[in-house]
Amino acid sequence: MSAPEMPDTVRMTCAQARTEVRAALRQVCIDLPFVQARRLHEDALLVVSELTANAMRHGGGLSGLDARVQDGVLLVSVSDRSEVVPVHVPADPARPGGFGWLMVQRLTADVTVEVRCGGKTIVAAVALPPPRGADSSESRTRERQSTG
Repeated sequence: MSAPEMPDTVRMTCAQARTEVRAALRQVCIDLPFVQARRLHEDALLVVSELTANAMRHGGGLSGLDARVQDGVLLVSVSDRSEVVPVHVPADPARPGGFGWLMVQRLTADVTVEVRCGGKTIVAAVALPPPRGADSSESRTRERQSTG
């Protein structure tokens, strides 16, 4: 049984999904030290790659993708045509894979699954570090505690 055809505006590959994430992170990464920017970039690309590959492999095909920075997080939304909620499957040496959902959960600050009739959307929130030189109330509190 083949997956229903997707409209051309939604047809996307894992590589195109990674391009969307890179574009969403471009301005954020400019304001970060290199090591932080690189780690954020790699973590975000792993998350979107895993979610889009699973949508294609287990979810009947990718039916939507959005990547945007909002309120200090990168939000990656991946939709597919399956109503089955992902679960962590214990590793089995006789079977390859099975660690992707756990990896997504560990690399994100939050991940939710919104099931709807005819599919689901997984929204993964990747926390963004504060930009270089950001003056947060948390760092001011730490300074006061260490000097007081």
